[in-house]
Amino acid sequence: MPLPPILMQPAFRSGQATPWGGSLLRDVYHKDTPDARTGESLEVSAIPGLNSTDADGTPLSRLIERYGKALLGTAVKGEFPLLLKLIDAKLPLSVQVHPDDAYAQRHENKLGKTEAWVILDAKPGAKLVYGIREGVDRAQLGTAAEQGRAVEDLLRYVEVKPGDVFYIPAGTVHAIGEGILLYEIQQSSDITYRFYDWERRDEHGNKRMLHTRQALDVVSLGEPPLPQAVRACPLQGEGKLDLLLDTPFFSVSRYSGCRDALLPADRRRFAMLTAIQPATLHYLDRSLALAAGQTALLPANGEDIRLTGEELLYSCPTVKETA
Repeated sequence: MPLPPILMQPAFRSGQATPWGGSLLRDVYHKDTPDARTGESLEVSAIPGLNSTDADGTPLSRLIERYGKALLGTAVKGEFPLLLKLIDAKLPLSVQVHPDDAYAQRHENKLGKTEAWVILDAKPGAKLVYGIREGVDRAQLGTAAEQGRAVEDLLRYVEVKPGDVFYIPAGTVHAIGEGILLYEIQQSSDITYRFYDWERRDEHGNKRMLHTRQALDVVSLGEPPLPQAVRACPLQGEGKLDLLLDTPFFSVSRYSGCRDALLPADRRRFAMLTAIQPATLHYLDRSLALAAGQTALLPANGEDIRLTGEELLYSCPTVKETA
């Protein structure tokens, strides 16, 4: 029997875990956040201790055990591969870099972390750290890291606006800047190598832990890859479907101006649909309303959906085509 869409309830990272977080997840998306400094709403997460749940409170890990391939898809192997977040950066995040699968498996026994961002909102002049300035070598970077603030002059800063898309392969130095609200899709990994934290101290005068050695091990020097061109895709029904990113780990698309647009089930893989503006999913004789900021997990063995909504983001794992 096909599985219906699952309205997900997020887990949150807040307080001391996200000293840079703010209140936009509550103020904009009306989420029941635990703290005025809530930086992350983990919309679809199987991370231990940070599982999102269905409407009944069943953790995603339990749902995977219960439904198996009917939920994940015939082509999804191993552990749940993706993690979807909404992030509110009231203050800048630390400058970070993530390992690839090979390094992460060898040193952490976990998946690596490649990720991507879609900017949902940004105050005028807001910037990201996105890569290292051209010409900087590993020795310079290591010396600057020892000195602290010297790192800031070696970073590449990019001004952002709503709708911008950034691909962040493992090894890319990055940091979300102040005043940015964004959608993040990534491999399902909690590994972060913190390279620099703007000399930030807590109320006791302590700096956050850095992981300089590991960061220098995995960093990719120079500018990150150029953004992909957005590609329009065919869509049955009224609306527009644009492919924003197609990577070895996931793809991200945007649905806009949809009126009864067809979203077919894909038996090979699950998908995740996040309403940036309110939307409704129609299937069989039922419907599921999504408020702005809510996410539905679409099981692989699911129903074809007719979609109505002004703006939604759709992510799914990349699977290898079979002959």
